[in-house]
This record gives sequence, structure tokens and C-alpha cells, in this order.
Amino acid sequence: MAGLRARKKARTRRALVEGAMRLFAEKGFEQTTLAEIAASAEVSTRTFFSYFAGKEDIVFFDAGERLDRTLAMVAARRPGESVAQLLLRVVETGATWEDDLARSLGGERFQLVMTVPALQARALHLLFDSQRRTAEALCAAYPDELDPVAAAAAVGAMVGATKLAAVMSLSRGEPYAEAWAAVRAAARIVAGGLDSLGTTRRSA
Repeated sequence: MAGLRARKKARTRRALVEGAMRLFAEKGFEQTTLAEIAASAEVSTRTFFSYFAGKEDIVFFDAGERLDRTLAMVAARRPGESVAQLLLRVVETGATWEDDLARSLGGERFQLVMTVPALQARALHLLFDSQRRTAEALCAAYPDELDPVAAAAAVGAMVGATKLAAVMSLSRGEPYAEAWAAVRAAARIVAGGLDSLGTTRRSA
């Protein structure tokens, strides 16, 4: 029974995301109401709030899970794995975390975020929060090698480079798969520059 309930919740959540994204494309983000999104999935507005806090959360429906997986990978870093190797592995593994829904909505979601100020603000908030938490996790994973500034620099360099690579690729109209290839290429470049990180702590 528990498995059946979980599958039903997953189907409802997916229906809400798909319905919302369709409505955003047809009517615009601001013009779409929560009631309309709920109706598209054949649930009540009250039920909608069991899944999402608002419209912005639908667009970033997988952000929490991706961050949780990143933090878990950092916390369980492999013996002898350098900071650069770990961050590169996180990025390269990230593509495998996306389900078919995230992949199918990749380009559409990008265009939506780029054109809606409220979504740009939410994206920026999520970006800073995820970087801060990842840097904290990195410090904890390398307590004798990294201080907060070094961890922040490593995470900032990796996230900044990969995010910008994705934006430039998608802005050129390249397929979502090519954007991921650009992300991985940028990550490898950054990892090369981070090879010496962790060998010495920042001097006072």
C-alpha cells in the first residue's frame, strides 16, 4: 500500500509540473493561477499545496533533490579523492540525476527563467544557497585541507563556470544534451585549475 501511495503521489506531482509548464507556455507565468494548475492535474488547490509552496517552486521542482544528492556525494568523498576530482565527479554525475521530465523540460525551463523576473530572483536565491551549503559540506569533508575561503572559491569557480557554460549554450539554441556537454567541458577546465587546492591551507 505504501508503494502504491508513493507512485500515486509521484504521478500527481508530475501532472502538476507538466500542467503548469504547459499553462506557462500558453498563458504566461504571471497570468497562470494556482487554481488552473491544480485543475490541470485534476486536484484541488489545497492538494496543490501538499506538493509545492507556489508557482516558482514548480519551475525548480528538482532543485532540492539535486542539492541533497550533491551534499551526500561531498560528505561521502572517496579516500584519496582530491577537491578537484570530487567536484568534477559531482558535475559529471549530475546529468544522470535528471529524469525524463527534467530533460524534456530543460530548454523550456531555461527560457522561462530567463524571461520572468520572479523566477530569476528565485534562481539566484537557490544558487547562492546551494553554493553556501556545498562549500560548508566541502569544508567538513576536508577539515585538514580546506578553510571556508578556499572551499568557497572552489565551489564558486566550479558552479560559476558550469552555469555560464550552460547559459551560453542554451542561449545559442543548442540542444539540451549539448548544453550538458558544455557543462562537463567547463568543469574539466576548472578542475585542472583546482588541482593544487587542498595541498596547503590559506595563509593568514
